[in-house]
Amino acid sequence: MYKIDESKDREKYILLIPAMLDYHFPLMKYAFYSKNYHPVIIDLEDNVENIGLKYVNNDMCYPAIMNVGQIIAALQSGKYDLKRTRVLMATAGDACRGSNYIGTLKRGLKKAGFEDVPVLNINVQGIAKEETMKVDIGMAIRALVSVYYGDILMILYNNVLPNAKNAGEARVKYDYWMDILATDLKEGRHLSVRWMKKRFKQISDDFATIEQNPDKKQIVGIAGEIYMKYCHLGNWDLEKYLQDNNCQAHTNGVTWYMLYYMDTHLLNKKSIITPFCRIAQKILANIQKKMIDEIKRNGFFTLDDFMTLKEKVRPYISMNYSMGDGWLVGMECAGYLLSDCRKVMSVQSFCCMVMQTCGKGMYSVIERRLSGKGHIANADIDTSGSRMNYYNRVHLLIHQN
Repeated sequence: MYKIDESKDREKYILLIPAMLDYHFPLMKYAFYSKNYHPVIIDLEDNVENIGLKYVNNDMCYPAIMNVGQIIAALQSGKYDLKRTRVLMATAGDACRGSNYIGTLKRGLKKAGFEDVPVLNINVQGIAKEETMKVDIGMAIRALVSVYYGDILMILYNNVLPNAKNAGEARVKYDYWMDILATDLKEGRHLSVRWMKKRFKQISDDFATIEQNPDKKQIVGIAGEIYMKYCHLGNWDLEKYLQDNNCQAHTNGVTWYMLYYMDTHLLNKKSIITPFCRIAQKILANIQKKMIDEIKRNGFFTLDDFMTLKEKVRPYISMNYSMGDGWLVGMECAGYLLSDCRKVMSVQSFCCMVMQTCGKGMYSVIERRLSGKGHIANADIDTSGSRMNYYNRVHLLIHQN
C-alpha cells in the first residue's frame, strides 16, 4: 500500500467534496488522495442554503440544494485556483437524488459562472462513465476501512458523550483515535482485516475507561435518508439538540447502508460479478459483526449487525421496496424498537418520494406490529420549513410516554 505524501500537495489538483458523512469523511478523504488530487472536505456553512437556492430550483430536494450551495460557496471564496480545482460528487445511481445530482450540479455551476470547473463522480451504476473517477485497489481499501472506523467512533462517541462524568473526556478519546487511524490510512499500514479487528477491540476498550454516570439517559434513535441522517447540515444539528435535551442520540452506521446496498442492488442481478459480490458481502458482514461484538462486549448500545438485524425485523417490515434507502429505513426503525430504544426520530427531505413510500408508508405499520414497544416520529426538512416546528416535533417525541 502506497504512502500519502502531503508535502507535495501544492503540485496537485484540489478535489472539492461537499459534506455528507460527518464522522466518516475526515478519514475517508484519504481514499481520494492520489498523485493528481488533494481532497478537501468543504466545511462552509454560512449562507450555504441561500447560495444553493440561487442556483438550484427550490423544487429540488434539500440535500441537492445544500450540496450545490456548499460547492459554489467554496468556489466563490477565492481560496482555490479554479484552473487547478475539480469537484467530486458521489451518487447512489438510482431514484431521484441518486441519478440527477450530477446534472443539477453542472447546471448550477454554469449559472454561477463556474462551468469550466470539471465535475467528477463515483457510482457503481455506470452514470456519466466518461466523468467517473477511476478507483484503484488502494483507494477502495482505504475507503472501506474508513467506513468501519467512522462507524465505531461515531457509535462509541455518542454512547459516552451524554453520560460521561468528566465533560470533554469523550472528545479527547475521539480526537486521539481519529489521529491514530488517520495516520494508519495515510501511511497505508495496519489496514488488514486482522488489524481492523484488533483496532475495534482497542478502541472499544479505551472508550470503556471513561467513567459514566449511573443514571443513563434515554436513547433516541435517528433514522432516515442518508444525507439527512449523517450530516448535521441536513438534520439541523439533531444530535446536538437531543444531547442538549438530556438524551443519548444514536445514529446507526454506514456499514449497514453499504451491506443493504449490496443486498438490493448488486446481489439481485444476474451478472458475472454476482458470485464475487456475494463473497465480498460475507467478508464485509463478518468484519461488521466483529465490530458490533466489541461494542456490545463493553456494554455500549448499538443495533445488531446487518445480517442478524435483517432476519430479526423480517416479520415486521416489507423488504420488497429497495429504491434509494428503501427497507433499510424500516429495518432500522423496527430494530430500535426491538432493542429497547423506545423512541425513533426519522428525518427526510420534503417531498422525497422515495422516503414518502419506504419511510412514512412503513412507520405506522411498524408501530402497530410492535405495539407498546415505542414511538416513531418523522419530520420533513426543507428550505421553506420552520425550524421551530421541526424542533417542536423532536421535543414532543422526547417527552412522549
